[in-house]
Amino acid sequence: MSLIGAGLAGSAGFAAAASVAGLALPERFRAAVIGVLTASLGATAVAVGGAALSGRTFSATFPNLLPLGGVYLGVDALSGLFIAVAGAVVFAVAVYGIGYSSRGHDPGRVASALLPLFAVAMVLVPAAASVSTFLVFWELMAVCSLLLVLTEHRKREQVAEAGLWYAVMTQLGFVLILVALAWLAAAAHGETFTAIRAAAPHLSPVLRGTVFVLVLAGFGSKAGIVPLHAWLPRAHPEAPSPVSALMSAVMVNLGGYGLIRVGMDLLGGGPRWWWLLAMAAGALSAVYGILQASVTADLKRLLAYSTTENMGLIVLGIGAAGLFRSTGRPELAGIALGAALLHVVMHSAFKALLFAGAGSVLRATGARDLDVLGGLRTAMPVTTAVFTVGALGAAALPGGAGFVSEWLLLQSLIHGLAVPGIVVSVVLPIAVAAVALSAGLAVATFVKALGTGFLARPRSDGAASAKESPAPMLAAMILLAGAATVLAVAPGITGSGLSRAVAQAGPGGTAAGAAVRAKLTVLGSTMSPLLVVAGTVGVTMVLAGVLRLVAGARRKAVPLWDCGAGPPSARMQYTATSFAEPLQRVFDDVLAPESDVNVTPVVESAYLVERVSYHRAVPDRIEHRLYGPVLAAVRWCGQRARVLANGSVHRYLGYAFSSLVVLLVALAAVK
Repeated sequence: MSLIGAGLAGSAGFAAAASVAGLALPERFRAAVIGVLTASLGATAVAVGGAALSGRTFSATFPNLLPLGGVYLGVDALSGLFIAVAGAVVFAVAVYGIGYSSRGHDPGRVASALLPLFAVAMVLVPAAASVSTFLVFWELMAVCSLLLVLTEHRKREQVAEAGLWYAVMTQLGFVLILVALAWLAAAAHGETFTAIRAAAPHLSPVLRGTVFVLVLAGFGSKAGIVPLHAWLPRAHPEAPSPVSALMSAVMVNLGGYGLIRVGMDLLGGGPRWWWLLAMAAGALSAVYGILQASVTADLKRLLAYSTTENMGLIVLGIGAAGLFRSTGRPELAGIALGAALLHVVMHSAFKALLFAGAGSVLRATGARDLDVLGGLRTAMPVTTAVFTVGALGAAALPGGAGFVSEWLLLQSLIHGLAVPGIVVSVVLPIAVAAVALSAGLAVATFVKALGTGFLARPRSDGAASAKESPAPMLAAMILLAGAATVLAVAPGITGSGLSRAVAQAGPGGTAAGAAVRAKLTVLGSTMSPLLVVAGTVGVTMVLAGVLRLVAGARRKAVPLWDCGAGPPSARMQYTATSFAEPLQRVFDDVLAPESDVNVTPVVESAYLVERVSYHRAVPDRIEHRLYGPVLAAVRWCGQRARVLANGSVHRYLGYAFSSLVVLLVALAAVK
């Protein structure tokens, strides 16, 4: 058996052992044993992905493992990249979970058993090489994640509501993927990816186009692409923090993987309108997601909307790669897809770190509302430091993990302006503006999160009494911060594997992969993120030293001038809501905030006011405008349909008889 095959078998074995341990072991030993076994699963998956990225391939068939179709596995460089990313995040989150589940935070037997199954499902989805195998692993991932989201449904009502939204959206997405892939397999007269790949050029344009639209919607739903994102800002905040990290740093990536695998590899690309549609969805998601993140005060909800933004950038890069490929520019297509895949890696690193940091804060303070946090820099210095590293990556600033990938995406879009065509010359500047706007809003968003949540004075008893997290949590966060830093200062280490993944995906083959490697080499030599970071740190230290030497002799402590009103209190400082208020005013027409003022007069006189309360909220406008009418229509139909079920046995027999007659008539007509 090859290294890849042994690694996949090992991952499945570790997952099974961890799941059994979650059901059988007592609470005292459960977290540690499951953490070690799940971390072993992640390490094995990293080895599998690394072997695939180095050029090895693997395929295997198990005809009797599933009815009818059997199980087909295949690992190449493209799937290897997603397996390696999944394994790395699973390893860190498993170590993190050992500390997170201690001291009365045990999630229970069911959730403990489901977490390793969820992890191995995310590893196996990219390894599927047939439609039925892919769908089985995909549904296993979806069901496990749904049950994990519902872990704390007895503690908070919002969890059940979030679970319902997630269940509906994920199953609708699954139905779209199922219809698309089943139709594609039927037309190709074979369900294996090899058979579909061979038959795709001979399929009708209408079928190919319909399949692409269906998979774009289905995989876009899992990736949290607007307008199919409504589940994401609900489910991610309510799930336990280790689950949130896995969902936002790994699971959503597989939506991008599915789009690349089906749209570029199996279908072999397509006309311009396919990719223009993908670019439009990606650009809208990037801008709308970070705009919503910039005005929310819930830390985990902010990170969830940030995921929508980053997945939008990834889909935008995929769409740009397809567009350049359709115009005969394989080198630009390779650079755009390389930027998208590099951002998958970068986003997984800093988003897992940010959700781990948010979980550390939630565990220590019992709150995730930035308006009531603050002062955590002193009480939780390690958490503050690693969250800063993650925020730097999410803000796409130089020295952060997201900078190089977004810069590479911008470079591909700008160079694409030389491609002839009116549509291209109109679309690409808009895409560049969307990337630039999302980057600017991301800076404001994470300055708000870091400044009001960690650097200000504590605004609640929970924040004032916070203590640093247990050692396993800190170790995992430091590991993620180290990975994000290495990727930020030395992105060239991904060049070889990234070029193979791009070449495997199909937009230009070997030439596209070579273009990605060359571009990363040029970026490393001309822009040198390591030198930028080293220079910034050096200049800062020199300036700080000079100022200390010059002003040190004359410095003395004096009381802060307070206009005679006394020292400022925590209530006088900026909150997350007040920090975002000027930005909210700029985008009022887009956000459509809702405000409510209640004036309570004194009982003895209507002219004297006893209390004035002001409430302002920024709801998800797309959710309200799109899903509100749909839910109202479904509710109306459900109420009207109650008359069909009145408890009469005779009526139910009539329904059954009528259905049988209709079925027989339909069968007769078909024959």
